[in-house]
Amino acid sequence: MNVSPPARPSLAMAGRFSLPRSPRVLLLVDFINPLRFPGAAALATPAIAAARATQRLKERLAGRGVQVIYGNDNYGQWRSDFRELLQRCLADDGPAGELARRLQPGKKDLVMLKPRHSAFFATPLDLVLTQLHAKTLIVCGLATDMCVQLTAMDAAMRGYKLWVPRDCTAAEAPEAKREALLYMQRVLKADIRASSSARR
Repeated sequence: MNVSPPARPSLAMAGRFSLPRSPRVLLLVDFINPLRFPGAAALATPAIAAARATQRLKERLAGRGVQVIYGNDNYGQWRSDFRELLQRCLADDGPAGELARRLQPGKKDLVMLKPRHSAFFATPLDLVLTQLHAKTLIVCGLATDMCVQLTAMDAAMRGYKLWVPRDCTAAEAPEAKREALLYMQRVLKADIRASSSARR
C-alpha cells in the first residue's frame, strides 16, 4: 500500500508564522515563580533586585527590536499552563507577586515551559532561536548557580555568544552567585558586566 507523505505547509502559510530577525535575544529564566521551595526565602530579596534591573533592561532593549523569550519551569506539573501560573503569581501579595508584576510578558514576547533546569532541555528554544537568526543571548533570571548557569552552558555549546548581566540574576547566597558568574565568564566566555555598564 502506498502512503502519501503528509502535505507540507505552503510558503504563504509558513510566512504567516515566521518570526522577525533578532540577532540578540533576551532570555528570562524562571522569573515567573511562586517561590515555594526550600531556600526561597533566601532568594526572594535578591530576586526582586534582579527583577528591577531586568525590567529596566527589558524596556531599554524593547526599543531596539530585541526579542524576549521566557524559559520557565513547569514545576513538575506536566499539565501546567503558563498563563495560569502567571495569574497565580500576580495574585500573590509577596515577592512572587512583585516578580510577576515587574516582568509579566508583553504581547510580542514568547513563552515556553521547561521540564528541567536548562531552558534548552526538551523545549523548542533552539529551533526558535534559529528562526530568529539569533547570535547572542542575554540571559537573566533565577537562580544564577542553577538554571541560569545550566542554560548558559547549553547556549555556549551551541555557539551562541553570551551576556549574563550580573545585576539581572540572583542566587540564594552571594558566594554562590559570584562563583557561578566567574565560571560563566572564565569557561563559557560570557560577558558578565552589569546591565547598565555598557552601551548595547
